[in-house]
Amino acid sequence: MAARGRRDGNAVEAIEHSAIFMIPNFLALWLPGAFIPDHVAMAWVVIALLTLLSVLCTRRLQSVPGPLQNVLEVTVEAFYGLIDSIIGHHGRRYLPLLGAVGLFILTANLLGLVPGFKSPTANINTTAALALTVFVAYHYFGVREQGALTYAKHFLGPVGALPKALLIVMGPVMIPVFILVEVIGHCARVLSLSIRLFGNIFGEDAVILFLFFLAPLIAPLPMMGLAIFTSVVQTLVFVMLSTIYIAGAVEHGHEEH
Repeated sequence: MAARGRRDGNAVEAIEHSAIFMIPNFLALWLPGAFIPDHVAMAWVVIALLTLLSVLCTRRLQSVPGPLQNVLEVTVEAFYGLIDSIIGHHGRRYLPLLGAVGLFILTANLLGLVPGFKSPTANINTTAALALTVFVAYHYFGVREQGALTYAKHFLGPVGALPKALLIVMGPVMIPVFILVEVIGHCARVLSLSIRLFGNIFGEDAVILFLFFLAPLIAPLPMMGLAIFTSVVQTLVFVMLSTIYIAGAVEHGHEEH
């Protein structure tokens, strides 16, 4: 029993392993602890990798693209295809947000498969920050496209479309109810985006580490292949839902034009 307990303890320690490097906490006024939290440090690694890759891809753009420029163009076209299919051609203005979020999530998901590194998206703080970014952004886009008053009517649900006579009678009762329902629905989007991404990435990382503890270099390999697939799928789901939320926020403004 004691041996089994020690083994289980080692497995737990494996899941909670530290990253290959730790950054001294130079933000002590805002972050507790002697070192920068692993998920923050790994997020910085992802940002640095994407920045370096973007510089390498764009420093010498040519009419006959090289390998890196080809990768960049294929990636941009893939995002354009998704945006065009959900929002329309005018939705391409939201590529900076959707592209940055998508590339960050994909790189962060895959980073955990590299020995000594951890996936920033395996921490609920990272996924919640991403979800809140999308939440604030699509409301901002909606207000910018339609105006604050027109956009606020979204929260009235079907009550806003009632005739004035019926609205006077039913409004005092129905309006607060529908506003509450809409607010809960929008808040649930943040929970859905953050928990789904966190749960999938944390779960796959934990399984890989357990398998590595049981049979190093052999057992984790099939799961790592599945993890790559899951990382891509979760990125697609997050970006697709974000695009749908933006479409719902701005579509009426464009229909009026």
